[in-house]
Amino acid sequence: MFTGIIETLATIKNIKDEGTNKHFVLSSNFTNELKIDQSLAHNGVCLTVVHINGNQYTVTAIKETLERTSMKHWKIGDSVNLERCMPANGRFDGHVVQGHVDTTAICKSIVDENGSWKYWFHYNTNDMTVEKGSITVNGTSLTVVESRSNEFSVAIIPYTYENTIFKYLKIDDEVNLEFDIIGKYVARLLQNRL
Repeated sequence: MFTGIIETLATIKNIKDEGTNKHFVLSSNFTNELKIDQSLAHNGVCLTVVHINGNQYTVTAIKETLERTSMKHWKIGDSVNLERCMPANGRFDGHVVQGHVDTTAICKSIVDENGSWKYWFHYNTNDMTVEKGSITVNGTSLTVVESRSNEFSVAIIPYTYENTIFKYLKIDDEVNLEFDIIGKYVARLLQNRL
């Protein structure tokens, strides 16, 4: 389980194809603390560390993961948000994040609000957001500012902007979304009753 509080960025150093899988070799400032079989959220995608070599480590994405997430667009040199699993004795600073991406969205607007930035995203599923509710965008726990059918906005403070990949995000970029787990279960229960 994750909380959506980004710890650091990783840089993609190499990408290797093997059948329908892709192996991503990355470096981060805490590679020396990682171990084989550890789960890490990369832009909100929970991936398993399968190899460590010096300051670089490798994770593997299968076809299902590549099709469901923005990982299919990753390139050598790209930066990604990183979060390790929440320790059992840790503080719960964000919200419950599983690292299971529900869908992707497209960044439709970025507005500099002279002290913060407002980002608008559009997605094409039946999932919904709620104003002042939680949403995970590229692994970052955020609060929905405005919610409309198939789109929502979030406000990014300077700290988040500087310490995540939001500073690199451009209009028309694809991002990973994980909707609030409680909202998803409520929606499923209501759907089953209807």
